[in-house]
Amino acid sequence: MEKKCLECGDKIVGRIDKKFCSDACRNAYNNNINKDHKNLIRNTNNRLRKNYRILEALNPTDKTKTSRAKLIEKGFDFNYFTSIYTTKKGTVYYFVYNQGYLPLEGDYYALVKREG
Repeated sequence: MEKKCLECGDKIVGRIDKKFCSDACRNAYNNNINKDHKNLIRNTNNRLRKNYRILEALNPTDKTKTSRAKLIEKGFDFNYFTSIYTTKKGTVYYFVYNQGYLPLEGDYYALVKREG
């Protein structure tokens, strides 16, 4: 029985458990399977990535303070975050992966970095 490449359909030569005729076909096949098929997922991931980069750039020392205006100026979208952490005292931190922010008085935010 002749095996065919899962990506291009060409004949496979070599090991019996081989699925692709080349590295290029293997990469193309896996890229097609793993790509975001829905615009919603892709757009959400792009917004999270952008928010993360903004927080990372504004918080190089793991703890700092910034204004809401500066975050908005950089393109930060407050609707997109990955988790919420509430302390025992009831303080609510919003996180984009390990970069977080805490709303303060007067349209300021404390920026923090969660270790681990």
